[in-house]
Amino acid sequence: MATNLVVRNVEEDIALALKQLAAAHGRSAEAEHREILKSVLQRPKRRSVAEVLSKMPNVGEDADFDFRNR
Repeated sequence: MATNLVVRNVEEDIALALKQLAAAHGRSAEAEHREILKSVLQRPKRRSVAEVLSKMPNVGEDADFDFRNR
């Protein structure tokens, strides 16, 4: 279900930048605003460092990468 959203007290330079970006993309400022909100708020959830590290493949022993003892 769609909801109306009103944004008040937007600075002139921000409103102008929105209108310019909308014109560059060939859409209305309202449509541009929707796209900006969607792109920012519907991003994939950021993963934690622990999650990223746990997904890394096991490619060898720590000693295999110790360049100081070579």
